[in-house]
Amino acid sequence: MINQQILKILHAGALRKPVVECAKLLQEARPELKFQLESYGSRACARQVREGKVVDILALADPMLFAELLGPEYVDKYYIFANDQIVLAYNEFSRGSREINARNWFDILLREEVTFGRSNQHLDPCGYRTLMVWQLSEQYYGRPGLFRQLDQRCRGDLIYPKSYDLASDVLVGKLDYAFEYLCVVNQFGLSYLSLPEKINLSNPAHVNYYNRSAVSLQGKNSGDMITIPGAPIEFAIAIPKNAENLILAKDFLDLILSKKGQQILEDCGLIPY
Repeated sequence: MINQQILKILHAGALRKPVVECAKLLQEARPELKFQLESYGSRACARQVREGKVVDILALADPMLFAELLGPEYVDKYYIFANDQIVLAYNEFSRGSREINARNWFDILLREEVTFGRSNQHLDPCGYRTLMVWQLSEQYYGRPGLFRQLDQRCRGDLIYPKSYDLASDVLVGKLDYAFEYLCVVNQFGLSYLSLPEKINLSNPAHVNYYNRSAVSLQGKNSGDMITIPGAPIEFAIAIPKNAENLILAKDFLDLILSKKGQQILEDCGLIPY
């Protein structure tokens, strides 16, 4: 028998704080309600649902994933609710942090003693968005070969399953820098460098410029590859078709899309729609 008081939520790691805060708010009105929260990179989340995982709410860091991996078999409707940007996160002890700025950040990162990380593009949208930022930076700054230089320096254990883990390692000093969503940086209280709008994937007005970048990823089926063009960063949420608790899921969805939900999103560093 299904427990009607447990709401299962699978979400992008970057959305951890807003999801938790919305869950708390809903629980205040319904004390008997319990939540089962799990977070991974958004592509990993989508693949879990494709492989049969049953959840009531699915919140991802790229609406494209619903169309690419989940629709229409697993999800028939999704809602885009916020946008964000890529920033360069660091802490007060990060090497080069006292001199880094929007004109020299790549030179700082390429120093031998400096470490920087990103998330895995096959598991997490922040990973492929970081690669797009590097591609756009090569064009924006007129630095031929910059993408290849950054890519060669950021390999192996410097590539993480999800962006949320990057921030925690910057916080404790395991990494000097990380390419991260601004909302995650705010959740951890990290310092950060804002990047120019033409490369940080924040502004829909620059969509044509963002389209100059593209990343190849594993597709829906094993062995398939797809090419993802650069685009403004957006977050989206849906109730999967196999959700067990539709009423509770609708309550949570309505909350995150409401004015109260938008305030929570804004407090967590996102720009609500």
